[in-house]
Parts: sequence; C-alpha cells; structure tokens
Amino acid sequence: MKTTLPKETEIKHDWWLIDATDKPAGRLAVEICRLLRGRHKPDYAPHVDAGDFVVVVNSAKVGLSGNSKEEKKVYAKYTGYQSGYFETPAGVMRQKNPNYILWHAVRGMLPKNHLSRTLLKRLKLYPGAEHPHAPQNPKPIG
Repeated sequence: MKTTLPKETEIKHDWWLIDATDKPAGRLAVEICRLLRGRHKPDYAPHVDAGDFVVVVNSAKVGLSGNSKEEKKVYAKYTGYQSGYFETPAGVMRQKNPNYILWHAVRGMLPKNHLSRTLLKRLKLYPGAEHPHAPQNPKPIG
C-alpha cells in the first residue's frame, strides 16, 4: 500500500462557527485545535496544513472550570528586564482583553513550530455575538 499525502491544491479549508458561551476554556480549546489542524479529515498528516478556519463568537463569556479560577488563575509574562515579571489574574485579563483566555489556551495546545503560527492566524475570536465572516458561510458547531 502507498500512503497518499494531500497536495496544496487539493486541500479545501472550510469555515466553522463556535459559540463559546459558558463552555469550559480547555475543552473548547481542544475542539478548536482539532479543527485548526485538520485532524477531523481523513487525509490528515501532522506536517501538512490541512486545517480549517474557526470563528468563535462570545469568547468573552467562555467559562473556567473550578470554583474560584477567576481570582486564583494567573497569566504570567516576563519582559526580560529586571523586575519585569508580571502576573495578571484571569478576571482582570478577561476585562482587559476578553479574547486572551481562549487564545492562550489554544496556543498552548498547538505544536511549537512554524505551522502553528499559520494555524493561529486562522482562529478568529470575537467577544460579542457579531462577526464579519457571514459571506464565508461558516458551519455552526453545537
């Protein structure tokens, strides 16, 4: 048997629409990563860009599992300078940048290579219910 790999011209990138209201961020990120990488397609290969576009609406309303994660979960960043370490609680981060919680979860689940940077550009996050991708006719996912 021969293994056939999809060619760039044969790959079709579909559009998917996901409503993130009250869904746990981690479980939703797993589903988004599966669609971005194309793992749901029969001709999946890890080194081939066969993924789809994913539009997520209501990303500001994504849930966090657990009772007190809004206060206890922190997002850390380091600038590289002395005293440049900052921690931001999830509740504050949700007010500053409502898309960051879901974007950060998806980015952490993708492989750390050049392909993941291409895949992240296909993720479209919107904090509200409106999005400008109606002409692409995205298929809704429960």
